[in-house]
Amino acid sequence: MSSICVFGVFVADLCFFADKIPIKGETVLGKNHIVGPGGKGSNQAIAAARLGGKVNLITKIGKDQNATMALNLYKEVGINTDSIIQDENQLTGVAGIMINEKTGDNAINIIPGAAGSLTNKDIDKNLKFIENSKIFLTQLETPYEATSYALSKAKYSGSITIFNPAPASNINESDFKSMDYFTPNETEASFYLKKKVESKTEIEEAAKNFLNKGVKNIVITLGSKGVYFANSSESYFVDAFNLKDKVIDTTGAGDAFNGAFAYALSKNQSNKDAIEFANKVAGISTTRAGAANAMPKLDEVETY
Repeated sequence: MSSICVFGVFVADLCFFADKIPIKGETVLGKNHIVGPGGKGSNQAIAAARLGGKVNLITKIGKDQNATMALNLYKEVGINTDSIIQDENQLTGVAGIMINEKTGDNAINIIPGAAGSLTNKDIDKNLKFIENSKIFLTQLETPYEATSYALSKAKYSGSITIFNPAPASNINESDFKSMDYFTPNETEASFYLKKKVESKTEIEEAAKNFLNKGVKNIVITLGSKGVYFANSSESYFVDAFNLKDKVIDTTGAGDAFNGAFAYALSKNQSNKDAIEFANKVAGISTTRAGAANAMPKLDEVETY
């Protein structure tokens, strides 16, 4: 039995580094080019697996070089790949990322590829992986109909559900009731409530609004300001983890948080302990370059 089932997307990140991001009609001479693993679901699964979690990933990839990269990485970190669908008629998803090396700004174009065609049938074929999991974690890069369907199946089978609304896009109001944990950042929270979520009062108010929608526990991640947690019986702020190293790259920090949070809950940690642990993992990931490659192992977290 796996303790965590993740439903999400894998894409190969093609990163181009230069002193500026080209404007329309412009060619720039770049400094560096990296091809690496990306996609929120995949990053979150890797974060949980690196910590020692028993992880299943439900996704769809092609049968190409990028698919081989994904499968080799999953084998290395110990993710069960039995629920990964390979479709030889489609390409594995890719993201083209232009990065300004001076400022860290980026411009991204994502093509979900095979993962963009995930359907309810694909969920049905892999239902046993959801049913056998203590924790079910998903985001919003997969087609919404399949995401909503998987969420309802996970809730019905008794899994603890974590819904990370990234990238922010519309959610059926009825789906909020199937979420044990809803984990938006400030920007995503304000998208759903159509109002600013910045000050302490606005954050507390936003949390109440989500609880009223039927979410059991709300976890609003606030970057360097930490995390705000609330449910029907308690609410509190948790400070960000104090790092002893310089922040190099915040890409994937949200994925590190969600993967680590799922891992901690699978180990029966209390909400507060799970948030503090996830904060630490996310913090450590920002001191390393890349997303998937920046996820720390459990012994690294414990000794940091």
